Amino acid sequence: MSHIRGSHHLTLSVGGAQEDVGFHVGTLGMRFIKRTVLFDGTLPIYHLYYSNASGEPSSVLTTFPWRQAGLVGRRGTNQAREVLLSVPTGSLDYWHGRLSEHGVEVADIEVFDRRRLEFRHPSGIEYVMVGNDDDPRVGHPGNGVPPEHAIHGFHGVGVHVATPERMVEFAEEVFHSQGKIVEDGDRAAFQVGQDPHGNHVELVADRGDDQGTWRYGAGTFHHCAWNLETLENQDDLKFEIEGNGYTDISELKDRKYFKSVYVRTPSGALFELAVTHTEGGWTCDESPQELGTRFQLPEQFEHRREEIFSTLEPIEAP
Repeated sequence: MSHIRGSHHLTLSVGGAQEDVGFHVGTLGMRFIKRTVLFDGTLPIYHLYYSNASGEPSSVLTTFPWRQAGLVGRRGTNQAREVLLSVPTGSLDYWHGRLSEHGVEVADIEVFDRRRLEFRHPSGIEYVMVGNDDDPRVGHPGNGVPPEHAIHGFHGVGVHVATPERMVEFAEEVFHSQGKIVEDGDRAAFQVGQDPHGNHVELVADRGDDQGTWRYGAGTFHHCAWNLETLENQDDLKFEIEGNGYTDISELKDRKYFKSVYVRTPSGALFELAVTHTEGGWTCDESPQELGTRFQLPEQFEHRREEIFSTLEPIEAP
């Protein structure tokens, strides 16, 4: 019988590489842990990784900056849309002030009878800060963010969907949803997997927007990855998903730091079943102290290092 530990990482398609680094490292204070390239296709596009202090699963956010390639996506329904970040409840005032000081428009909202902060990535992707007092994950105090206010990791992911009941069915049948579904207006939330934090899925009933794009394109959410812990467990869940008729699912792909299988869910959101490599994970090519400081390439691209690096936008971490 398969299981899901909790969330693993979130991946976005953004605009410019430097503005992305400036937002995640300079404004949000996240740790820059890896700079490499997209494994799929032949076009050299950065793949940038950010995290909390330790880079543990449920804290890693990755991005593909597509501005240089001219690819733009469209946000809409049947698509993952919102990055939900977990911060200490008492830090919301701090973050409201910091975001405003950094030129980010921020709004107070109330969801499930709790205050949240709503703002956007420079490419337009929706971000939400959710207060959590019982989150033991350690934030990264980067670029002036005090340790007591640093981002713990994810709270979860917000998915816009025309028929939420189909996604609930998928979660209950094969994707290990936990506890009862909580509702607030057009929003329904549940947790996936065994972890007590970082694994909330919030479904927003959205029948008004046009269908969002699923391909790569700046300004859109690409996928949400879940932590399957072992390759055997990953196989078991893949077979269970296929056996229930959800056959839009990939074969195993080696991403150097983890191994992945992708499934298109009934909500349109792309879910990844991820297993961190046992041979080091993030530290297989850099020491813990050096993370994010050197340009890393998968072996099949190493012979093109100079050519690839010369085509990419130069980036500097604040």
